[in-house]
Amino acid sequence: MPHQKFIARLQAVEDLSEDERRQIAVLPATLRQVADGETVLRQGETVSRCVFVVHGFLYQTRIVGDRSQILAFHVPGDMPCLHTLLVSPIDADLVGLGPTIVGAVAHSQLKQLLDGSVHLTRAFWRETLIDAAISRRWIARLGAQAALAKVAHLICELAARLELVGLLNDGCFQMPMTQRHVADACGLSIVHVNRTIQELRHRGLIAWEGSEIELLQPEELRRLADFAPDYLS
Repeated sequence: MPHQKFIARLQAVEDLSEDERRQIAVLPATLRQVADGETVLRQGETVSRCVFVVHGFLYQTRIVGDRSQILAFHVPGDMPCLHTLLVSPIDADLVGLGPTIVGAVAHSQLKQLLDGSVHLTRAFWRETLIDAAISRRWIARLGAQAALAKVAHLICELAARLELVGLLNDGCFQMPMTQRHVADACGLSIVHVNRTIQELRHRGLIAWEGSEIELLQPEELRRLADFAPDYLS
């Protein structure tokens, strides 16, 4: 069921009734396979649909000066452009990270759903507020944290968000994020990111092999990152 992770994400932050879950599950959605690096939506595009992540990952990016800046990562269950129901055009490119499946729901269908339910409107509104909270935390991380804490915080956040939708297993998650992606998300050079990841490994805080990241000492990693997950829910 393509809506399963999206429903799980909403359920994690706002208790939904069986009927509300059913109403979301029957929303007409068009599925699309997205290749690694493929652009789903382009900056400046006026859209008439909201995209949600069914499987895999997306990221938002903008070119700033002579380099790319990743503004957000999106995990299964996320609806990255929910704000376009009211604010358009989209303000960043939305790009696939590894092989990904996305769904698209027409604005008209979402508006009809929300017009009929105050509680679902609250749940979707809360999602946009959480998205804004994540953005504020990213700004604080970029401006105030040292490199080691920046990367640790990113890993902690991704693990917590994936746990909400049942994709963190014994402290491990799968995500095809390269050192280039980390560099573009944290405002660091690839060389600096490489040294930082090696330091986290050396301290016994993480294992990172291919696309598998494991939190070996999650509490210590959270302390290093000054990470608390309250802003995610």
